[in-house]
Amino acid sequence: RWVLSLECKGSRNFMSALRRAVEVDFKDKDKQKSQGLYLLTTGIPDQETHTISAYVAEACGGFDLQLHVCLFSVTKGTDSSGVIPARYANPRETASAFKEIVQAARGRFHWFGEAGM
Repeated sequence: RWVLSLECKGSRNFMSALRRAVEVDFKDKDKQKSQGLYLLTTGIPDQETHTISAYVAEACGGFDLQLHVCLFSVTKGTDSSGVIPARYANPRETASAFKEIVQAARGRFHWFGEAGM
């Protein structure tokens, strides 16, 4: 229910958000046994997939951090923010990109559509 109440806004600058989460918000990451980050998104990141995968593999490699992605496929015409994304990909291309990214981070990929998972 909480996810459904969220409103889309901003860009899809994945690298900026991930860097902040890993380099700033996880101050005591070396002391933790296991941690996970969850990305909730409706589209492909602004940056190229191979760039993100390389950073994620390096950032998650030194300790037990996993990146999990939840992709929500929305119907056409439901973009409430009015922000035009820097990159566009169809749902299959988007899913493929996130599958590659979560593999680099030893995480899980979940794809939700109107029909469910």
